[in-house]
Amino acid sequence: MIIVTYNSAQVIEGCLDALWRHAPDATVIVVDNASSDDTVARARRYADVRVIANTENRGFAAAVNQGARQDAGAETQDFILLLNPDVELSSDLGSLMEACRVHGMAAGQLTDSSGRPQAGFTVRRLPTAMTLVFELLGLNRLWKSNPVNRRFRYLDRDLREPGAVEQPAGAFLLVRSDVWRRLGGMDESFFPIWFEDVDLCQRAKDAGVRIEYVPSVTARHWGGHSVGVLPAGCRALYWCDSLLKYAAKHFQADYYRGVCAAVLLSSVPRGLVGIFRDRNLDSLTVSMRIARMAAHRLLSRRAGRIAEDGD
Repeated sequence: MIIVTYNSAQVIEGCLDALWRHAPDATVIVVDNASSDDTVARARRYADVRVIANTENRGFAAAVNQGARQDAGAETQDFILLLNPDVELSSDLGSLMEACRVHGMAAGQLTDSSGRPQAGFTVRRLPTAMTLVFELLGLNRLWKSNPVNRRFRYLDRDLREPGAVEQPAGAFLLVRSDVWRRLGGMDESFFPIWFEDVDLCQRAKDAGVRIEYVPSVTARHWGGHSVGVLPAGCRALYWCDSLLKYAAKHFQADYYRGVCAAVLLSSVPRGLVGIFRDRNLDSLTVSMRIARMAAHRLLSRRAGRIAEDGD
């Protein structure tokens, strides 16, 4: 079981306490990405938890892979559970493990503080180029019932029913160890965050691995605590960068360039909104960086090379 933390002091104890109640026999590894708060000290209070304290932020994907490698029993463990520090188990993992044993990957249901399913987040379909364009242009936020968004966020699905899904949230995802090794873990080029779990699910689908959704296994998700400490401008830059890396890796060239164009077009209104929201020019500066990044990739003749080189 791997938990990646970054300034997670407010939530890590709730996460570990819930694990002690519902999965007392689990091997738990906390990989901390150079938190500036007392996350590491709080995690080390739990005698059965192994804590790896990085001296720099290695990014989510690299920290997950680090945890998988550092597990002394990694070659003999049946499963690897990815769990965010702001997730608290509400039930045991028995049914989830059984589904994972059969299919290769499985995910439970994430709920809010009231116990309601986090519709639109707990499971999604893999994004298409059109999905990402709608996300970038804000159409999915302004018109939530549009057909692209309904399909992407499984708003057409009864979340009480189990079955195959394409992209469960990486905040609560169980992977059979042999499948993890076959997929090669997470792609560390997605730095520091975003789309690494989407990429893992896409590669699982390409490899013929089924991901089973088990709604009877639940966990409360507080949501976005580590992302929330990032400056708003950095969040936009990191998200767009990872989004473009995903598109370059998985879409045909024409679709990829369409996504690049959408990033470029959306950068201008994003910067203007940021000026009024933050009352400074920082967001405009970041938006110009995003625009330059998207323009460079749009004009490149070799989309695949861009994903490897970055900016």
